[in-house]
Amino acid sequence: MLSYIEISRYQYSGNEHGVIRGVGLINCVYVNPETGKYWIIDYRIYDPESDGKTKIDHVTEMLQNLVYNQALAFRSVLMDSWYATNKLMLYIDDLGKNYYCPLKRNRLVDDTGGQENYTKIEFLSWNENELKSGKKIKIKKFPRTKQVKFRVTVSTDRTDFIATNDFSQSSTDIVQKVCKVCLRHADANGGKLRSFIEN
Repeated sequence: MLSYIEISRYQYSGNEHGVIRGVGLINCVYVNPETGKYWIIDYRIYDPESDGKTKIDHVTEMLQNLVYNQALAFRSVLMDSWYATNKLMLYIDDLGKNYYCPLKRNRLVDDTGGQENYTKIEFLSWNENELKSGKKIKIKKFPRTKQVKFRVTVSTDRTDFIATNDFSQSSTDIVQKVCKVCLRHADANGGKLRSFIEN
């Protein structure tokens, strides 16, 4: 009979492209975009059976620790779609930080100012200017006063719908550069991207 580490659980593995037994780890990586170097600055073991915490709870705690205890200077939080929840995005905004995160294709959004029903991101239409510089949208269940700037980033083999509260970004090219940091780390970790803090 096989013995297992007590905190291991069945979960999806990007390396294996399937469900395996392992220890769930949520990490926070600090990235210096000028040097291209990064450091793991915090992590949590995902074990909801013992502590009752969700992955969003862990990321929120790590951000609180960085802002209020370590007083680490950072501007942006980069994260994958797994963490792109309304709760976490609004919390990061309340901290006065920028976020960049891909949204899943079926996420409901509105780009009509409330004149039409919410629609899935993948069904939005884009004019040439919006493809270059993005457009403002409202995500379903976001407060009325909170909009995000939304962009499509396209590489040769993927299209990502990136949401950000950084309205100073006016070029899809810049967003692609920001997100390449995430993708480079994700590729080195079997396709799994967690949370990133950018200086």
